[in-house]
Amino acid sequence: MRLLFQRSALPSGGRGRLAFRFAALVMIGVTVSGCAGLFRDKDEDLVITDEPAEKIYNEGLTLMAKEDYPAAVKRFEDVDRQHPYSEWSRKALIMIAFANYTQGKYDEAVGAAKRYLALHPGSEDASYAQYLIAASYYDQIPDISRDQARTDRAMEALEDVVRKYPNTEYAVEAKKKIEVAKDQLAGKEMMIGRYYLDQRNYIGGINRFKVVVTKYQTTRHVEEALYRLTEAYMSLGVVNEAQTSAAVLGYNFPDSQWYKDAYKLVQSRGLEPVENKESWISKAFKGLGLGGQG
Repeated sequence: MRLLFQRSALPSGGRGRLAFRFAALVMIGVTVSGCAGLFRDKDEDLVITDEPAEKIYNEGLTLMAKEDYPAAVKRFEDVDRQHPYSEWSRKALIMIAFANYTQGKYDEAVGAAKRYLALHPGSEDASYAQYLIAASYYDQIPDISRDQARTDRAMEALEDVVRKYPNTEYAVEAKKKIEVAKDQLAGKEMMIGRYYLDQRNYIGGINRFKVVVTKYQTTRHVEEALYRLTEAYMSLGVVNEAQTSAAVLGYNFPDSQWYKDAYKLVQSRGLEPVENKESWISKAFKGLGLGGQG
């Protein structure tokens, strides 16, 4: 009796993991043709010929449905090894990538997915393989206090999904993850920038906040970054830039507590938030249609 399964690849919630939903479509009461043959060689050692690819593949799917992922990977690898040029081998390779991803074996998942793309770049599952690579990197994004090289790698892989497969469901999910990754990278810049301010290294702090304002304007950190720029420039006596950052902050986030604090800071010196349209701050926001007044 043979079980046939349907596969659906849709991202799920939680850690952002992908999910494959298996549903038994038909149960055909026939014996799979071409079963492995048994014979003995001249030394009487038992030899097993290659099993049919479809049979091994379906066994792998059954094990996946039971969440026995290590055993499933082994069966899919059997398909790839015994029938390397078959359509079943192509299907098995993407399943190896997914099963490893599900177990948190990210290096193995990335390796299998990259091999899939190298062998089958134009196949129907190429977009899924690319997304598996991105998701594997994304799930390894570290705590904000640690080095963010993996976050950068995740960003690049997610952007590859959007660029190469813009009209797929994976591009939609990749865009969501990109925003989370940007927020993480912006948060790291803010953490370092605050440290510099505490050390009265105002130039160092400004450089970090500038990254947030120019590269991560859509993140939740941009409001604080504009306030910190106001603070740093005021400390340096560069009042025109301090006024500009406060003005841009107020124009884009008028109800923000950060703007209220920036306004008080500027006003404490007898000044008002005034935008200098030639400032890099003003130009950075106008580049995204978020400029200041007028």
